[in-house]
Amino acid sequence: MEPHHKKSALGRLKTIRGHLDAVIRMVEEERYCPEIMKQVSAVQGSLEKVNRILLQNHVETCVLRAVEEGRSAQVVDELMETLRYTPSVTDARGGNE
Repeated sequence: MEPHHKKSALGRLKTIRGHLDAVIRMVEEERYCPEIMKQVSAVQGSLEKVNRILLQNHVETCVLRAVEEGRSAQVVDELMETLRYTPSVTDARGGNE
């Protein structure tokens, strides 16, 4: 993994971990459901950003290398399979980071 992508992904994941702990406390404290739902949505959005970072790293490293090695068909199949499980990274509303 490219160092800048790794640093960005890890930073976001550590922030998400803290945010998730706060959401757990909200549930334990029986806070107002819409407040909790808003925070859960924020955690989901943050995880989607991590997925975009991971996808970008994959394209910049593994995909490029596979194309250079003449394994285009294989890497396209792999990439399509990856996108199948992460539709949020291809959602036009996802934005760019």
